[in-house]
Amino acid sequence: MSQLPPQSWLDGLLEAVWLVDGSSLRILLANRAAEQLAGRSAVDMVGKPVTCLAATPEDHAFWAGPLATLLEGIRSHTSVLRPDGLLVPVDRSVSCVDQGTGHAVLMLTMLDRSSQEATEHELETLLSELRATLDSAADGMLVCGLDGRVRAFNQRLAQIWSIPRDLLVQRNDTAVHDHMASRVVDRQDYQERLIAIEREPLLETADILQLHGGMTVERRVVPQLHQGRPVGRVYSFRDITRQAEMQASLRLAARVFDSSLDAIFIADSRHHLMRMNPGCERLVGPCADAFVGCMAASLFGNGSDSSFMEQVLAGWNSDGYWEGELWLPRDNGAYCAVHLSWVALRDDEGRLVQSIGFMRDLTLQHAAQKRIEELAYSDVLTGLPNRLLLSQRVDTAIQGARASDTGFAILFLDLDRFKIINDSLGHPFGDRVLQLVAERLQACLRQTDMLCRLGGDEFVIYLHGADAVVAESVARRILDDMLSPYLLDGMGFSIQCSIGMALYPQDGATLDDLIKQADTAMYRVKDRGRGSYGFYQPQMNANLLSRMKLEHAMRQALGEQRLDVHYQPQVNLLTGRIVGAEALIRWTDPEFGAVSPAQFVPLAEESGYIVTLGAWVMEQAVREAAQWMHEGMPIVVSVNVSALEFRQTDFVERVTRLLAVHQLPPTLLELELTETILLQDAQEMELRLGALAGLGVGLAIDDFGTGYSSLAYLKKLPIHKLKIDQSFVRGLPEDDGDRAIVSAIISMGHAMRIEVVAEGVETTTQRAVLQQMQCEHFQGFLCSPGLPAAQFRQLLGKSTHGLAQFAPATPII
Repeated sequence: MSQLPPQSWLDGLLEAVWLVDGSSLRILLANRAAEQLAGRSAVDMVGKPVTCLAATPEDHAFWAGPLATLLEGIRSHTSVLRPDGLLVPVDRSVSCVDQGTGHAVLMLTMLDRSSQEATEHELETLLSELRATLDSAADGMLVCGLDGRVRAFNQRLAQIWSIPRDLLVQRNDTAVHDHMASRVVDRQDYQERLIAIEREPLLETADILQLHGGMTVERRVVPQLHQGRPVGRVYSFRDITRQAEMQASLRLAARVFDSSLDAIFIADSRHHLMRMNPGCERLVGPCADAFVGCMAASLFGNGSDSSFMEQVLAGWNSDGYWEGELWLPRDNGAYCAVHLSWVALRDDEGRLVQSIGFMRDLTLQHAAQKRIEELAYSDVLTGLPNRLLLSQRVDTAIQGARASDTGFAILFLDLDRFKIINDSLGHPFGDRVLQLVAERLQACLRQTDMLCRLGGDEFVIYLHGADAVVAESVARRILDDMLSPYLLDGMGFSIQCSIGMALYPQDGATLDDLIKQADTAMYRVKDRGRGSYGFYQPQMNANLLSRMKLEHAMRQALGEQRLDVHYQPQVNLLTGRIVGAEALIRWTDPEFGAVSPAQFVPLAEESGYIVTLGAWVMEQAVREAAQWMHEGMPIVVSVNVSALEFRQTDFVERVTRLLAVHQLPPTLLELELTETILLQDAQEMELRLGALAGLGVGLAIDDFGTGYSSLAYLKKLPIHKLKIDQSFVRGLPEDDGDRAIVSAIISMGHAMRIEVVAEGVETTTQRAVLQQMQCEHFQGFLCSPGLPAAQFRQLLGKSTHGLAQFAPATPII
């Protein structure tokens, strides 16, 4: 017997291979693929009868045959039974590989057909489903090749055309086409039309056929495409006999209604007026012909209520008709009352075909005017144009600008901190505020301009033919108007906005580009303090990198000891003595120099780093205040607390722990809060403020009058001090408005037994006016700027010993 093939050679084959002894029919060798297919190891199979792989009676019969038959080999489909009970379909081949010694060796090979059979089954299922879908279609379907040979059809086709069953079984395409042609009343026109269709492979057409027996059929022809090329045609046939009969009945009714004395009109399925009888023409007046082709509801006046057609449709859906009393406008400007009965006519499938209106001489109140297109071009909340309409307007302006060499401006406007309104007062209230803002902004513009709401609190303004001067003028006007207080549901509040501006064509060639640049300019305004405007400049994009570098440096500054806390004195206006100090954070950077808090504090708030900075400032302030107390100079230290820091769940516990660690009486610590904090999560804030007040910690409202001022929270919450914002103090005593606001705040504080501190006092005149108004305290450069802890301690020591008093100013009369 010849040498058997090496095991490694067989293992390299992808097919499952067994070598079988021809005499004993026992397995001599099995490769790795055979192990995987049979689910058995080669060791387990070698020496076993080959019939252990046989899973069908045919296989057992084959191996039981004479050796001569086995040596002839076989190729067939069969299956292999795995030990786990899985029957695997395979392609089997048996051949003789060694007969030189008279001792035959058979090679049995198998290839797994599982995937192939699954694919074939899936294709068969898909074809069956497609066939079932085709047979389920309500229309008769016929698919032909470009040569006219029938490729597919459904049972509905045979029903419509009455094709005999034996003709379908024969699959005689010519006979089928001849039978269909014989069923058409006008056979010549039918065949001429088919010839025309065959000449145009891409032709799409629809026509009406009259068949013998009275059936009316609608035929539609579309090309069948494969990879964009026509390979055949698809014919669909729909029985429209009943629809045609209904239309014929309506035409007959139309001839009859001409003689009716009642006013009657007929409308199509889209509610367009098709015809009016003489009685209706007399009722409408001389302009009756102008209404033909218009919406039937327009008969009842252009100012008709938009719900009218909805009521009609609802009546049609429930009762098949609608009736009511309406007002019909006449040519002379008068109105005629009419009673309208409007009846819907539907086909067998329930689809609206036509409608008939019967009017008796009464009067019309509304004509339904649906303005669906307006919904597509307007903002639902404010009624302002949306971005789609703005885009069309700007595209038109760009085309005109190219021809006339003129430009225009785009303003991007964002309300500052508007999220606070939604979070504190709810989105419904915020939506109503946006409506008020839209009205106020619209009043600042010309008719040639366009105000658009992008969404949220963002607005875009198109200024027609505007240059930089005009754009700046409009921006100033908007900012001035926005300063006027808003009043809604008895609540007074202020809204500030930031405006970025871009000019066409220098800042962008498309609306998207201009909005992007204006948006960039607007964010630059926010970075500089909000409540202003600015033009786009190319370097602004580069400034974004600078902003990122500044934020990185700010986060490094604390660990590298580049931050410091300064203290600005608060002075009693009557005694001139220092009674408190406000802790102010300062930052000096090797690269950026002395960085203004107005620059990095908003950045810290936006990034969330303000929580870390605020905690550090408070710890420094508490430590210094405790040190001054132990040195015999007790003084109240005020610390600003951001909204994000105050919302931290452990805020009260952290304050309590700091006071205990540094042994500072709670009465010597004062927290300065903004009004917006008090309006966020009102119930939770009330509990938190109550806990702090219970400790003895003072609570002050910073920048009072610039936010959403409300007497309600002053009465309800344990607030003991109000700080008048320096923007109101700056105008004293000349500005009557500022003087009135400051006086009102002081009077309110006295009435509610709340202390008042005026910020930003820089002149003796301002101080004198405040003293005249009976303000208790002030702070500002008139007394001292913020000082490092050591210098402030010296100033505090002089005040304690009566050496640094700030005497009251002479009152202003």
